[in-house]
Amino acid sequence: MKLSSKTIRPLLMLIFLGTIAGTLAWGILEKIISHFSSRPFDLSAGPLGFDLGALMFYIRVNPGSLLGAAGGFWLFRSL
Repeated sequence: MKLSSKTIRPLLMLIFLGTIAGTLAWGILEKIISHFSSRPFDLSAGPLGFDLGALMFYIRVNPGSLLGAAGGFWLFRSL
């Protein structure tokens, strides 16, 4: 799909969903590796997010976040 004013919203949505999916998948992979090895395995950075009082959203950025965002962009380009 080509980037235009009509397709910017689907691009951002795919990148956002890819980032969330990649973060979760990497977190699960870290837990599996930590379980089977004797050392803890953690490549995530500190939490990024916002707190509006009643609504709070934080995400721990890791390499899966970047891979997921790249996957979302790749999916957009392939459509």
